[in-house]
Amino acid sequence: MNDFDWAALADMLELEGEAHSPYVQQAVEELRHLTGGAPRRILDIGSGPGVAACRLAQAFPRAEVVAVDGSPELLARAEERAARLGVRLRTRVAGFPEGIDGLGTADLVWTAQVVHHVGDQQDALGRLAGLLAPGGVLAVVEGEMRARSLPRDLGFGRPGLQARLDVAMAERFSRMRNELPGSVAVVEDWPGMLRAAGLAQVRSKTFLVDRPAPLDEGTRQSVRQSLERQRRMCTELLDAGDAATLDRLLDPADPAGIDRRADLFLLTAKTVHFGLRPEDGS
Repeated sequence: MNDFDWAALADMLELEGEAHSPYVQQAVEELRHLTGGAPRRILDIGSGPGVAACRLAQAFPRAEVVAVDGSPELLARAEERAARLGVRLRTRVAGFPEGIDGLGTADLVWTAQVVHHVGDQQDALGRLAGLLAPGGVLAVVEGEMRARSLPRDLGFGRPGLQARLDVAMAERFSRMRNELPGSVAVVEDWPGMLRAAGLAQVRSKTFLVDRPAPLDEGTRQSVRQSLERQRRMCTELLDAGDAATLDRLLDPADPAGIDRRADLFLLTAKTVHFGLRPEDGS
């Protein structure tokens, strides 16, 4: 994966993982069915601070769950989280995708919002599929609905700010993909890509994350950090009016800002693409 400093985003990643965690809980029920309810070994590839890995460890307490990430700092957070929650979790430092080949096989491989950071996404999926034991399940989280957290009309600025932020972030995403080392253009048909990686019984399911107003403090801070990041990333893509509106939203002293708004909510959807390695390994 590219050399982005993910450890610098540790707080944001952990808050976001907690805010979005309802979809992981929902996906677990699908995973129970697909794995027969008793996977022996689970790999979370690109685990970050371990929010999902710990959820998987809670759901499958008899499994060996391994959080895999290229950042030792993020894995230290995963270990702290596991200790705090009282779940069994191992960690392994490994870059993605080149570093995962020596991880051994697993009955379940989970990876969330990681593959799109790799230049050759099809090759990355092939490497992930190669980690599966016969009959094992690969679960890839990609293609989410952009999160919504603000009313269309904020009471100041031009209405529809969040829709325009979506456009700006989509442009930034395209630039990021084009600038990745070895970037390969591909139709992002995730089920088709899983089939091309040799997996069978491929299907997708989308899970809703619905946190209505008023938000708890942790989710509110997750929304704040997400908007702060969008403000930094999209500076040159926003007009002066939208930049000023974002600055006001992010002003802790403003009564209409993120920290004080009673109408702040979080609504998003996460799509998980599932595929099974055939029992005969073919």
